[in-house]
Amino acid sequence: MRFIKKLDRIIQKARRKLRLALLDPQTHIMPMVELEKLQEFLGAVRPKKTNHLLIRIGGEGDGGYLVPDDLGGINSCFSPGVSFVADFELALAQGGVQCFLADYSVDAPPVSNRLFDFEKKFLGPKATDIFMTLESWVRRKAANDSDLILQMDIEGSEYGVLCDTGSDVLKQFRILVIEFHDLDLLLDRAGFELINLTFTKILKDFEVVHIHPNNCSKVVEYGGIKIPPVIEITFLRKDRITSSEWALEFPHPLDRINVPRNLDIPLPKCWYGAA
Repeated sequence: MRFIKKLDRIIQKARRKLRLALLDPQTHIMPMVELEKLQEFLGAVRPKKTNHLLIRIGGEGDGGYLVPDDLGGINSCFSPGVSFVADFELALAQGGVQCFLADYSVDAPPVSNRLFDFEKKFLGPKATDIFMTLESWVRRKAANDSDLILQMDIEGSEYGVLCDTGSDVLKQFRILVIEFHDLDLLLDRAGFELINLTFTKILKDFEVVHIHPNNCSKVVEYGGIKIPPVIEITFLRKDRITSSEWALEFPHPLDRINVPRNLDIPLPKCWYGAA
């Protein structure tokens, strides 16, 4: 399985290089999205500082995330995309939170805990022998719970999963922590429509409260707009927010580099502050 994961990373890197060539503004091989649409998208996802301070859960590197200090009453976490790191889930379990984990690429979580419930499945928009949907998973494990936390890192499959999941199920989550991949496809018209549709759905009920670029890939720039291809975004359900203002401090003091051997990627200024 480790070989498969390594091979997948190599393939993903090659695909990203090909996309960057196709999306090169100098050649315009693929139809580019209008700058006005990009600016409107960035305006919609600007993070807010709320009445809940941010805390870090998990390790000091990859696998640790910033979330609002609003965990009281959260009894369950859903975490698809376990791979070989489960620091976030372990920290929650040690605090008494039941953690439902899933990943077909591994046979078990990297660490054990009595509050871990693991399924050897990928998440996808429909159920098969190796895939299950987020909606069916939540309905099986926590149908009546209205305050869950989702931590999802599923290597680009997040768009199909989120678009497939009913808004009533998404609203069962108080906090969403999602690593979004392939954001360089915002420059492509078709890619922009899919990514924008996904975020529009989430933002009906959630506010962005933190953004952290993963420094595994180089920033793409187009028309003065800088786009980190992979970013971690934390959302908080709107009914938990009593006051808010624009978040202006990036990187946050609790942010940590994902890949130590690579240079850090600060969140570009076009992603935060007053529009």
